[in-house]
Amino acid sequence: MRVRFAPSPTGALHVGGARTALYNWLLARGGGGTLVLRIEDTDRERSTPENVEQILDALDWLRIDYDEGPISQVERSERHQELLQTLLDEGHAYRTNATKEDVDAFKAEHGADRGYRGSDEGAGAVRLHVPDEGESVVRDVIRGDATFAHVHLDDPVIARADGSVLYNFAVAVDDMDAAITHVVRGEDHLSNTPRQLLVLEALGAGPPIYAHLPLLHGADGKKLSKRHGAASVQELRDMGYLPEALDNYLALLGWGAEDDETILSVKELAQRFSLERVSKNPARFDHQKLRWMNGRYIRALPTDELTVRLEQFTGRSGLRDAVAICQEKMQTLADFEPLAGFIFDGPADDPKAREKWLDEDGRGALADVHAALEPLHPFTLEQVQTALEGVVAARGAKPKQVFQPIRVALAGTAISPGIFETLTVLGRDESLARIARALYP
Repeated sequence: MRVRFAPSPTGALHVGGARTALYNWLLARGGGGTLVLRIEDTDRERSTPENVEQILDALDWLRIDYDEGPISQVERSERHQELLQTLLDEGHAYRTNATKEDVDAFKAEHGADRGYRGSDEGAGAVRLHVPDEGESVVRDVIRGDATFAHVHLDDPVIARADGSVLYNFAVAVDDMDAAITHVVRGEDHLSNTPRQLLVLEALGAGPPIYAHLPLLHGADGKKLSKRHGAASVQELRDMGYLPEALDNYLALLGWGAEDDETILSVKELAQRFSLERVSKNPARFDHQKLRWMNGRYIRALPTDELTVRLEQFTGRSGLRDAVAICQEKMQTLADFEPLAGFIFDGPADDPKAREKWLDEDGRGALADVHAALEPLHPFTLEQVQTALEGVVAARGAKPKQVFQPIRVALAGTAISPGIFETLTVLGRDESLARIARALYP
């Protein structure tokens, strides 16, 4: 098995492209095959080295490695010209100066559903001869057979008048030369496939096996776009998602394991993945489901490993104790700063929280808390918990009537990790100082 991922470097790698790359990778790794990375950079105005680097960076972060490449399509121009000339010499293609108006006139005369047929003029763009009889059949693992009658297909332009080849010709040649056995790509390429089959047939090559993946929709059922939030791999990385969680989630967008298992490592995904179980219906990319899955992965990480990732993500150091008390509440790496930033930067300023919890009763509770915590030596989790539960009991209060004022004093807001753990991480002196500042601002 030889598969390929062939992105166009006209922008960042979006989630749809990332899923295509992942499916090709799973096929190659699960079936002992080869994954070829080809950069389809024939659009010279929009293809930039920076975009190529973005794609390579995204694949590296997702841990999608490849066996051959990256191969630049532009750098294969000499080979494209060689085979283009072969088709011209053998009569499979011809040069013509036909314009859009000429094509429209042909259809007006022969019928709108009649494919355009031209004749050799010795100059101009290159078109491929399409026979009037017969049909091209796209045999698709996901969608079944799709038949295209030749009589309805225009003679396609495969090279411009300046000799530069067009997408459908270059793709067919590159797939043929790389001996690609399976072409797995988005369904938006399905309409291109008959033209590529005609090129392959003219070159005397057999077709690969095709699998056109369903498009991705947002949670609202509409085609995924920027209005649905982050669209590129880098944006999702910056939002604090883990690569293994994103791989797991993308794999399940349109494909499902036979036992409906949800949390699967890439090794398990590669062992189970099959094109036959990919749905032809659009799949929905839902940030909330991705957040849930990412939270599962975060909670499963060893605390030391999560600390390393968070220190890289935040640029902070010495986070281990704070990570330990936040891990159960986090769904993304970006959740850490709102939960624990106050530990390092001091309390936030939330007027509503102060007004609600630091009223007369709240300050009274804080005064009792300060008195209960001050004599504690050592300042351990067990001692802190016992002391605070004693304050709650002595005041005849509900726990939140004592704990929320402490939380606001320590964090500046009504949201923080567990109150006993937070006090312990801050330590006796810092905790007492923050409580005192809340009592006597």
